[in-house]
Amino acid sequence: MPDRIWTASNFLSFLRVFLVPLVAYCLVEDFPYNRLWAGGIIVVAIFTDVLDGYFARRLHQVSELGKIIDPLADKVAAAVVTFVLAWIGEIPMWLVVVVVVRDLLILVGGIYIKKKKNIVVQSNWVGKLAVAALTAYVFLATLDFAVLETLREITLWSSVVMMVLSFAVYAQRVFIGRRIRAEH
Repeated sequence: MPDRIWTASNFLSFLRVFLVPLVAYCLVEDFPYNRLWAGGIIVVAIFTDVLDGYFARRLHQVSELGKIIDPLADKVAAAVVTFVLAWIGEIPMWLVVVVVVRDLLILVGGIYIKKKKNIVVQSNWVGKLAVAALTAYVFLATLDFAVLETLREITLWSSVVMMVLSFAVYAQRVFIGRRIRAEH
């Protein structure tokens, strides 16, 4: 059976990508409650992320495309929204560099494993925690409430630690994949 493209879970992943420009618009334009609108859209995007995995498993619609588009949607959202927040001065630019470089290296490693072993490397629990911590930080930075500054700082450093750990897990998979290939 060919891999289906238009499944409920894939639709939700694509929808998450289309929500990114709306968040960016709300962050850069000055209109009443723009930050709350951006935060609300981020919450909708979080729900699409949770629901796409649920529907994929529940409806038996796990697909190779879904294994690619779901983490890609996360990476696009993380890159664009962190860049916009850095551009407007809400978060440090070095965080954008960490997010983008990590995600690009993981993407290159994933392409390498797919090409050499014909395996799509799925996300791991450390990567999911890194995305959750980064999302929490981005959400708090979007709302920009002074009372939440300590929590915002905690989520910043938690996300950095989790991104480094998740990168180490992905790198280990790539190197193990290379070693296994060399032994055969």
